[in-house]
Amino acid sequence: MSTEHLNLTHPSPAVPAAAVLASKVPEVTLYFWVIKVLTTGMGETASDFLAQRLGPVPAVGLGGLALATSLALQFAVRRYVAWVYWTAIVMVSVFGTMAADVLHVGLGVPYLISTPLFLAALGAVFAVWYGSEHTLSIHSIRTRRREAFYWATVLATFALGTAAGDLSAAVGLGYLGSAVLYAVAIAVPAIAHHRGSLNAVAAFWTAYVITRPLGASVADWMALGHARGGLGLGLGPVTASWTVAIVGFVAYLALSRRDVQGDSVGAVPTVGGRERSRWHDH
Repeated sequence: MSTEHLNLTHPSPAVPAAAVLASKVPEVTLYFWVIKVLTTGMGETASDFLAQRLGPVPAVGLGGLALATSLALQFAVRRYVAWVYWTAIVMVSVFGTMAADVLHVGLGVPYLISTPLFLAALGAVFAVWYGSEHTLSIHSIRTRRREAFYWATVLATFALGTAAGDLSAAVGLGYLGSAVLYAVAIAVPAIAHHRGSLNAVAAFWTAYVITRPLGASVADWMALGHARGGLGLGLGPVTASWTVAIVGFVAYLALSRRDVQGDSVGAVPTVGGRERSRWHDH
């Protein structure tokens, strides 16, 4: 698929003008990636903490209710609101971790099987999204249907990333080794995009998937005990400290609005007819 086919510069003629919204997702800046990694780690440890304190079934029920509530609020707002969006991302992170853990711990599905299953699920979401909308660009999230595809994709990436991170830790890399592996891996799409061998949309979603096992591996390494190769700081303290960091960054963005995309309906910033790269803060 070419970059041009993946971009959207005008609303689809099939979409009524009244159904087109202001952008519902943030601009992709350095802050975006920092908060994204923080939410992945916080979701990992929060999920484990809740499962230990409440039990797996109540934890999953509470996580599912919180996710549904946060997504309902996200769909209800008419444009991007920092705290609403990132609350939904946090809840996706927590519940996505629970979904992957239920499949492995509850149903006994090995990571070698669950990881490809989640990868296939993500591929299916991408295929249906592209077949319906002819774009996978996050700068086209201006209709309810595209917003639904976006959040289905986000949930699938979190489940896949959880399983992949646990798989790499289980095969002998450990949590610190896994963190190093994914820190190197996330540089690959950035470099490929910079060199022009990977378009912006593909580079974004590749990096987006990798942030999940990266953040989760770092958080697990910090939280878990020495016997499991960690620092032994505890699930509760790591969850709390990462939550404070998330709140701080989101509060800054809410006040500064540095991550608010242009509000011209249907317009997507382009450079020379091609979607502008947004790997770094501007």
